[in-house]
Amino acid sequence: MVPHLTTAQNGTVLDLERRILNAQPTIEHWFRTQWLEHSIPFYTSVDLRNSGFKLAPVDTNLFPGGFNNLSNDFLPLCIQAAQSAIEKICPEARGVLLIPENHTRNLFYLQNVAQLALILKQAGMKVHIGSLLPEITQPTELPLPNGAHITLEPIRRKGNRLVVEGFDPCVVLLNNDLSAGVPDILKNLEQATMPPLAAGWTTRRKSQHFSAYDAVASEFAALLEIDFWLINPYFSSCGKIDFMAREGEDCLANEVDKILKKIRLKYIEYGVKDEPFVIVKADAGTYGMGIMTVKDASEVRDLNRKQRNKMAVVKEGLQVSDVLVQEGVYTFESINAAVSEPVVYMIDHFVVGGFYRVHTERRIDENLNAPGMHFVPLAFDTSCNLPNHAGLPDDAPNRFYAYGVIARLAMLAAAVELEHMEESA
Repeated sequence: MVPHLTTAQNGTVLDLERRILNAQPTIEHWFRTQWLEHSIPFYTSVDLRNSGFKLAPVDTNLFPGGFNNLSNDFLPLCIQAAQSAIEKICPEARGVLLIPENHTRNLFYLQNVAQLALILKQAGMKVHIGSLLPEITQPTELPLPNGAHITLEPIRRKGNRLVVEGFDPCVVLLNNDLSAGVPDILKNLEQATMPPLAAGWTTRRKSQHFSAYDAVASEFAALLEIDFWLINPYFSSCGKIDFMAREGEDCLANEVDKILKKIRLKYIEYGVKDEPFVIVKADAGTYGMGIMTVKDASEVRDLNRKQRNKMAVVKEGLQVSDVLVQEGVYTFESINAAVSEPVVYMIDHFVVGGFYRVHTERRIDENLNAPGMHFVPLAFDTSCNLPNHAGLPDDAPNRFYAYGVIARLAMLAAAVELEHMEESA
């Protein structure tokens, strides 16, 4: 069932959706040409924000950790997409070694690992779950809240191959974003490794992703003859930040001010009455850490100790030295009066579903990826690939099609981003 969705239905977003619907054959043809030209990440999740006048991605994850939040109705689509993705890389693949994060105490994350393993098994693969944890020295069974369990196995290096006892896989699938660095055991493998090591937060930067998205969104907007700002948040970056030493504050304040001025001009152009804001977040990292909402440049100069502590460190205790200053996009969607935002999941170039991230204690201008959030599974109509022309532009399936289009643009940008990283390596 699709949850009840409350969305601000006004002006520009309806026009944007109508343009997307009317251009559907052109859009799908354009995407097909892009899939031929670029190597698509194995899987991707994209956080979207729909402000009623703008629909844009605000984060793209190449190691998605919420497959357990997807509707079971779309498990067959996940399986089909996984088969397609693996066959491209290793046509004769029979075995996959899945390497998760080291969150053995996070039962919700472990349910994601179990769901991923199920998808791969149903796709015809033999699947083992290998752990990078040094304390995992023998197969270790971990119980899950739903009564199931997963078994973590110690991995070892055999020449340039990664194996577990009695299992030599064709493919190594990482569900670990490598925030703590790339372990030596993963380097220079002859097996296909997905996503590539360069996709981890050791080397990847959000500013590089949104630079790639700029180019993709610009080309797509020209195709539809729309203002690319309607699907693209302004951004800039600032390096050499030290929140605890209060270094780099001038740089950060200047970038915040620049982005706010650009947003104000667009708000005037489109008659938007809301107050512009930006999101300041670590340029590398995930799990919603190191993020703050800013409406005036002075706010980044007056951080108290608690705020500086929050911004200074992200996952794995890594110090923040580079930040992304990104245009804030309001979310005017809610479920049961709680603020929400859609998250779209893809395997290969297929949209396989998604969910709403919901937070009862956050405002429409705040990051929702925070403690206290919950998820409402969402089954996208016809897998987000085909719109429902029978209804009006504000019909739910049409909105879902638009979500799928914008999410695929972000996925395409991730492919371009990784190609640029490989070229510069």
